[in-house]
Amino acid sequence: MGIGQVLTMPLFFASNAIYPISIMPGWLQVISRINPLTYEVDALRAMMLASGTSLFGIGVDMGVLGLTLALLVIVAGKVYPGIVV
Repeated sequence: MGIGQVLTMPLFFASNAIYPISIMPGWLQVISRINPLTYEVDALRAMMLASGTSLFGIGVDMGVLGLTLALLVIVAGKVYPGIVV
């Protein structure tokens, strides 16, 4: 559980889940734009709220999340080549 928190907490705080990107310092805005969780929060906020709007657009959000998924599947396939489901 502790290992997961080492990855989860920085990703969570560097996303726009708590604070808007516009009030973050410049260096954190750069990290936030790279962070896939930012795009997930943006898409969820736009789809779940009645008057929710997407900062980046739902297509961009889904595209970034899809590319992240593809990249992580490729990395997992290289790291664990002997595992067959």
